[in-house]
Amino acid sequence: MKAYKRKYPLFSLCGLNCGLCPRYQTAGASKCPGCGGPDFHLKHPTCAVISCNLKHDRIEHCYQCSQYPCERYSRSNQADSFITYKNVASDFAKAKKAGLGRYQSELDQKVKILEFLIADYNDGRRKNFYCLAVNLLSLPDLQGIMRGIEGKIQDFGGDRKTMIKTVIGLMESSAKNRNIELKLRT
Repeated sequence: MKAYKRKYPLFSLCGLNCGLCPRYQTAGASKCPGCGGPDFHLKHPTCAVISCNLKHDRIEHCYQCSQYPCERYSRSNQADSFITYKNVASDFAKAKKAGLGRYQSELDQKVKILEFLIADYNDGRRKNFYCLAVNLLSLPDLQGIMRGIEGKIQDFGGDRKTMIKTVIGLMESSAKNRNIELKLRT
């Protein structure tokens, strides 16, 4: 595949939230640049969705295609990769209804929350959990969790283990209230 570039690589052509993926949130050689980001074609030399797009409407996101929903989106994807596919249809619907700019703004806020969690509440084993939780939980839920964290910072007394346990508890509780399972499907 030749160089493939996009204006906003955090929300992929196929509907994944690249900015919330553990591979995007990695430092080093295995870091993914996001869909159509710098040197994307070197990290992902083939992509069936990009090939399809080049044969059809050459749009920014599959939901904009004249043939959407095609067979790829008509059947439910029951397996996840590094990132979950659970919200692709609902994220596309949100971007279509609210507008791409508004969806990107929401995604930017979620990426900022994720980066904060990884920087301040990661014991080296939580990045994948945070990526999944931030992807699946709504922005208002995440903002509530952030307020909960701020309200409990003084209670932590600098105990990192307790801080991390509290953050995870807040996320799991929010997910349970929304009937969301915080696990990748394999």
